[in-house]
Amino acid sequence: MPLTMYQASVPVYGRLLRNLSGILDKAAAHAAAKKIDPTILIYARLYPTMWSVSEQVRAACNHATRGPARLTGTPPPAFDGKDATFQDLKARIAWAIAFAEGIPQSAFDAAEDREIVFPTGDDERRLTGRDYLLAFSMPNFYFHVTTAYDILRHNGVPLEKDDFVGT
Repeated sequence: MPLTMYQASVPVYGRLLRNLSGILDKAAAHAAAKKIDPTILIYARLYPTMWSVSEQVRAACNHATRGPARLTGTPPPAFDGKDATFQDLKARIAWAIAFAEGIPQSAFDAAEDREIVFPTGDDERRLTGRDYLLAFSMPNFYFHVTTAYDILRHNGVPLEKDDFVGT
């Protein structure tokens, strides 16, 4: 049986977001153990013009919700919470997982050929569902999860590859 658009998206988003939530738990524990103000890690960035950990988490969650929404013709949701604490970020992640996993698999039928129209800055892009998922949403999702991991690791959080990949 061929790989479906559902299988290529929702389980991947869910797994990596759950791993990211665990990474945030380790960051919170590290901050407590080292007596570091947690906001230092939440707003840390690798370079002044790069996004912070909180922005990376927000972007990863946006791709994990907008991807499945657009692939299924569902309106993309908006998160009403905050991003000021590790608990806030974990709540955003839990919300994103619940949204993506709440879309029925059958809604992804024919998604690979569906035209996806979405904003990119001041422009609008049009891609097939397959190209949208594989060439836009997934690469961006992985970038933001990886960057959040890298920022926290760079700031001393004792993370390992298995924290990102999972076991």
